[in-house]
Amino acid sequence: MTKPNTKQSHSINVIIPAHNEANSIAKVINDIPKHVEEIIVVSNNSSDATENNAAKAGATVLTESNKGYGYACLKGMDYIANKKIKPDIVVFLDGDYSDYPEELNKIVAPIIDKDIDFVIGARVKQLREEGAMTVPQIFGNWLATALMKLFFGATFTDLGPFRAIKYNKLLALNMEDKTYGWTVEMQLKAIKQKLSYTEVPVNYRNRIGVSKVSGTVKGAIFAGVKILGWIFKYSLK
Repeated sequence: MTKPNTKQSHSINVIIPAHNEANSIAKVINDIPKHVEEIIVVSNNSSDATENNAAKAGATVLTESNKGYGYACLKGMDYIANKKIKPDIVVFLDGDYSDYPEELNKIVAPIIDKDIDFVIGARVKQLREEGAMTVPQIFGNWLATALMKLFFGATFTDLGPFRAIKYNKLLALNMEDKTYGWTVEMQLKAIKQKLSYTEVPVNYRNRIGVSKVSGTVKGAIFAGVKILGWIFKYSLK
């Protein structure tokens, strides 16, 4: 008997926050596996051709004028909440082409095959292109995951943006961070709610364009403060 294609039997939506990613967004969309039901690009106050290029590539395009990664993700979630038919799985993916969108099947496989609730794409050193992560990013990831291990016994090694989660579990997290704390908030709440989770090693390359977080001193500091703030907040609960 032929084994059914489980990838096709699970409805998947992808949310891509994007701020001025005109040069990369179509590449990201085109590399996403074709069985994905809907690709939702949330233009976060973009002033270039991001929206037009995303629409031409076949994505659903939303706009969010409030600047912030979390704002964009929440906008995408709100759109899904108003759909008549909800997805089984939601995947979050950056719009700068640093991730490899074709690896989406690797990210969702633990959910589909092992009933895991939440999966992080871990940007492991051996699969990272040289320079793809800055020294502050690498240190920040190490510090955040080390603190999560210390306080909560977590086994995360990365705060990677390429991630997948069961839609019903995502709703239960009641996500609220509007800016740089989005990824760590999701991971902390997954721990607190005792979701099953795992990491999958993924490739990672130098992004197209300039990073809004690690590319500026202000962005790096603000992101660090937000991430540590969430960790210490939850350590006191």
